[in-house]
Amino acid sequence: MLNGLIVFAALASVLLAALTGQMQAVTDAIVSSARSAVELAIGLVGLMAFFLGLFRVAEDAGALRHVARLISPVMRRLFPDVPADSPAMSAMILNISSNMLGLGNAATPFGIKAMEELDKLSSKSGTATNAMVLFLAMNTSALAVLPSGVVSMRASIGSADAVGIFFPTWFASGCATLVGVTAALLLSRLPRYRTSEPTPTDIASTPNGLGIVGIEAPEALETTPGRRRVGRLFWLVLAVLLGRFVFDHRDNSTLDLVSGVTSGWMLPTLVAILVLYGWQRGVPVYDSLVTGARQGFDVAIRIIPYLVAILVVVGMFRASGGIDLISVVIAPITTLIGMPAEAVPMALLRPLTGQGAYGVMAEIMSANGPDSLIGYMVSTFQGSTETTFYTLAVYYGAVGIRETRHTVPACLLADTAGIVGAVFIVNLMFG
Repeated sequence: MLNGLIVFAALASVLLAALTGQMQAVTDAIVSSARSAVELAIGLVGLMAFFLGLFRVAEDAGALRHVARLISPVMRRLFPDVPADSPAMSAMILNISSNMLGLGNAATPFGIKAMEELDKLSSKSGTATNAMVLFLAMNTSALAVLPSGVVSMRASIGSADAVGIFFPTWFASGCATLVGVTAALLLSRLPRYRTSEPTPTDIASTPNGLGIVGIEAPEALETTPGRRRVGRLFWLVLAVLLGRFVFDHRDNSTLDLVSGVTSGWMLPTLVAILVLYGWQRGVPVYDSLVTGARQGFDVAIRIIPYLVAILVVVGMFRASGGIDLISVVIAPITTLIGMPAEAVPMALLRPLTGQGAYGVMAEIMSANGPDSLIGYMVSTFQGSTETTFYTLAVYYGAVGIRETRHTVPACLLADTAGIVGAVFIVNLMFG
């Protein structure tokens, strides 16, 4: 399906540009989009190197197996083909948790690591497994608890109720996640996709506790009393400093205070948790960081062709006026469900391009006001859905997946549910 969409979008872009006289704009978009794709991949190198290094520290310390076992009852039901002790389980948990807290910088490296581990469980390289499709559907539906980035944008534009999108975002992203998971599970049972499913590798015979061939389980490590005391002292001091931060901002509203803590404190605290846990368990933290970080550079090189293909075609379609044309065609239909015509371009762009959708959101809120019905709606679109095709290119590109099976329809159904849920709840609350 992805192959057909790429071909259609490329050919439609050329014909539409020729019809409307936008061929130069499409030419410029090809060049700029290709350059942006490479710059984006290079920009990911540092983040992936650091967070994959942290992941290796946690893996060497045995933390990932403990985390996976804590919520294995739920994850095992969703991912029956993935061993409970697999690093894939922990990576998926860390990715989903990071997305829920708005820590997109950490979510991407953890998601790539999850895909790499899931690929090791497949007997057919280059083809998405049911577990991959389900994980990507959950990732792109982006169950959001703290949409801190959108809240900051609303505040910068002058919103008097910047955090007013919290509940609408929870509702809309919940709808997207529920539909995404359901669609991935049901579509996998269709004959077309059931027959193309790769068989899992034989994990029963692997001697280590991780369930992955070729990866040795880390030795059990003991925390020394001295390091345990240092760890307790660190968390005590950090708790006191957090208390001081809360006291200094006591005049802020509760939601503003929560948003400030999550946007500024969560990511450094996550780093501290993983580093301190590894150090307490006797892991050579620096060596593990470097070992894991090497993977970041390799992954960045692998995803460049996939990013270029996706982003160039999306750039062509947008420059040719394809998004505007579709907006005009479907505006009468979207108006019937309560979506103003001004919000339609944002709904169409959100699955295609993160930067483009962010810019359109800012333009719409500046023109109509962040606290208008349209302002609340586009803010909720941004906070409750994900850039599906970018995520697909990055995650699948990291492991060379070309046969995506039912990934695209499952993810697009999740996106649609998130948009419809956002329209419903925003009209209910602010209409």
